[in-house]
Amino acid sequence: MARIDLRGVCCPTNFVKAKLELELVEPGVVVEFLLDEGEPIKNVPKSLKAEGHRLLSLEKANGYYILILEKGSE
Repeated sequence: MARIDLRGVCCPTNFVKAKLELELVEPGVVVEFLLDEGEPIKNVPKSLKAEGHRLLSLEKANGYYILILEKGSE
C-alpha cells in the first residue's frame, strides 16, 4: 500500500497533490493519505470520492488523520 504524507500542505494544494499521486497507481490499488485536521480533512476525502475513488476508512491518529482509499477505475 502506498503512503502519501500530505501533512503541512494547505488546501487546495493537498487535493491537487493527491490527484497527481493517484495518477501514478493502477485502478484498484489501495492508497493511504496522511492529512491535517481542519480544511484538509473536510475537503480532500469528499473531493476524492467525487472523483470516483472508494473511501475505505478515515481514522484520527496523533494530531492528523489517516485516509485509506481504493483508486477508482478511469
